[in-house]
Amino acid sequence: MTTLYYAPGACSLAAHIALEEAGAPYDTVRLDLAAGDQRAPEYLAINERGRVPALVAGDWVLTENSAILRHVARAHPEAKLWPEDPRAQAVADEWLCWLSINHHPAYAHIRRPERYSDDEAALPGIRAKAADTFGDLCTMTEVRLSNGGWAVQDRYSVVDAYLMVFWVWARGPTLRFDMSARFPSWTAHARTMAERSAVQAVFAREGLPLPA
Repeated sequence: MTTLYYAPGACSLAAHIALEEAGAPYDTVRLDLAAGDQRAPEYLAINERGRVPALVAGDWVLTENSAILRHVARAHPEAKLWPEDPRAQAVADEWLCWLSINHHPAYAHIRRPERYSDDEAALPGIRAKAADTFGDLCTMTEVRLSNGGWAVQDRYSVVDAYLMVFWVWARGPTLRFDMSARFPSWTAHARTMAERSAVQAVFAREGLPLPA
């Protein structure tokens, strides 16, 4: 049995959605990051980085969203979560890289500025600049989604699950972006995602409000 270690509303949301979409049996273990579950010895024995997600199958462990999303899609080809055309596959990889090396680090600077400076006086400036950067990145993503439909060739893929993470973060209590006003195309994408039964099931399990 495959087991996903996740935290509600964390970046593991993408892997959680992908597994639900795949339709194969899986278990979940919920971590409370605020309580420090990710630093518990039991979890560090699974993922020494102390972060989510972690996907475990027997004695095999896979971490990092981009890797997990690709694995789930390729392990369950019948779910059609990964493009078949080589160029579309390249675009999907481009999206995963774009989100993981741009949006995610920018948001981390907002939530965890102490990782990037020992000077406490510098932390508010790091947060403010990172929020501006994250907003600019969201604008770029909005442009990429402005033609409507899914992220890759108008076919649903794991890329769409990853996009949902950053839409949720952008509208959340840390940034409180007015998503429908600032990013209408991305918001339309999120609302379409919310119509999928797998997304509804995962949001209910994680206790998250669906895009409205």
